[in-house]
Amino acid sequence: MNEKANYGNWVPEKALYMLFGAAVLLGVHEHLVEHLDWNGEGRLLDIGCGAAALTVRCAKAFPKAQITAMDYWGAEWNYAKEQCERNAQIEGVADRISFQKGDAAKLDFPDETFDAAVSNFVFHEVRTAKDKRDVVREALRVVKKGGVFSFQDMFSQKALYGDMEQFVRELKAEGISEVHYIGNLEKKLDFIPGFVTTPWMISGMGIIYEKK
Repeated sequence: MNEKANYGNWVPEKALYMLFGAAVLLGVHEHLVEHLDWNGEGRLLDIGCGAAALTVRCAKAFPKAQITAMDYWGAEWNYAKEQCERNAQIEGVADRISFQKGDAAKLDFPDETFDAAVSNFVFHEVRTAKDKRDVVREALRVVKKGGVFSFQDMFSQKALYGDMEQFVRELKAEGISEVHYIGNLEKKLDFIPGFVTTPWMISGMGIIYEKK
């Protein structure tokens, strides 16, 4: 019997699996990748890769890309670097992916290292950054000028990110050439059940994307 990849139970992926099923998780990843306007040639960074579910999806969506995936991992999470490497091997994409431990608040890469960057519901979990907007800025720092990005997180929760329209204006003033924001995705994406909009579930979903 063929071995299946194990993508663990990272929250909120755990919640997505438990409440909505794997199809919704795949839809969330697909939505992120669809907003990454990239030809797939060059280097991509997956920030907070968890068990590498999104990493593997990107590897399959961009077969020419070399991908670096990083995560803090740790005992409190039900995944590890070895699990990521095994999943990539099972999925047949291990030769194009490297995994490394790191902190999303202080990425261990020089400025403008990557042609593209993605992150899925990670930034709000970064405990080493009091202001989660700084995590976004750090992610953008390592993207090349003219490179692209697609980040999904709880961007519509003002307690975490404040006024997102104002934040988008700030990013543009800081040199990001194009930034688009779509908020409250749980109310707009057809594959997410309506009851997810309740505050105690996954509310305030948003995406920022485009080109540095």
